[in-house]
Amino acid sequence: MYDVIIIGGGPAGCAATVYTARKKLKTLLITESFGGQSIVSDDVQNWIGEKHISGFDLAKKMEDHVRNFPTDVDIKAPELAVGIKTLNCQPDKQNCIFEVISDKGNKYEGKTIILTAGARRRKLGIPGEKEFDGKGVAYCSTCDAPLFAEKKVAVVGGGNAGLEAVQDLFPYAEEIYLLEYSEKLKGDPITQEEIKKNPKLKEIIFNTETVRVNGDKFVTGLIYKNRLSGEEKELKVEGVFIEIGSVPNSEMAKYLVELDKWGQVKIDSKYATTSYPGIFAAGDVTDDPFKQNNISMGDGVKAALSAYAYLLQNK
Repeated sequence: MYDVIIIGGGPAGCAATVYTARKKLKTLLITESFGGQSIVSDDVQNWIGEKHISGFDLAKKMEDHVRNFPTDVDIKAPELAVGIKTLNCQPDKQNCIFEVISDKGNKYEGKTIILTAGARRRKLGIPGEKEFDGKGVAYCSTCDAPLFAEKKVAVVGGGNAGLEAVQDLFPYAEEIYLLEYSEKLKGDPITQEEIKKNPKLKEIIFNTETVRVNGDKFVTGLIYKNRLSGEEKELKVEGVFIEIGSVPNSEMAKYLVELDKWGQVKIDSKYATTSYPGIFAAGDVTDDPFKQNNISMGDGVKAALSAYAYLLQNK
């Protein structure tokens, strides 16, 4: 029986683990991997205290930190939590025991849950996307940019992920086209200025809806539609990087906690509480509007302290 079960090993989950361990709570951390979505970033420049650090190195530092508490923390990795259910609840949902089921068929019981399962890459869901996944369609510029040396490439998405993909492609691609659904880019202004200076970025195409990925054995282009005029055009490219945000990994808890229309766990941001007593949440799985590593880590600490207070109150 654990005092707290933490689901997810990104910044929020690792921060929560450090704090529950320091409070001497018997803790289980269950995670498929460490580091969260930033593990694919080649150069993280906004992690406080580090001017430059790769996502891989950042993940390793977080993992090393949580493994520094061998007596109070059990770590199950790689292992994926797939379901949560309640046992022996009182009528007011107080003092529940929570059971977490993993993809390996294991079951773990805890007095509280901190959900920090993060999010995964969002897909367009258009014809050709699935067919050419790995054959010109890519979702990780850090991983796959070198495969597109001297090629023409399109990046779909004008948020931070899209702008970073453009930066990752500069050393390799011959030409880059950036497609944005709205009338302006959403990424950091400094990054916008940087990518616009590079002549390899041939065009930023606004108000576009990507309709179809074309190809034979590999990608040969994409069809996009102007959202204002309805006119469709073909862009001849050999690669398409899809960078349109993420989907929260909240499915395991959807029958217990309240979600918003995007599937994000709704929280009281003051205490990281969810709609279900004893379940707390932090990071990209929640409806916090700012999806940033530093914020996720702080919110993970908040969730840990709130879980500790809950346990004291229900002792």
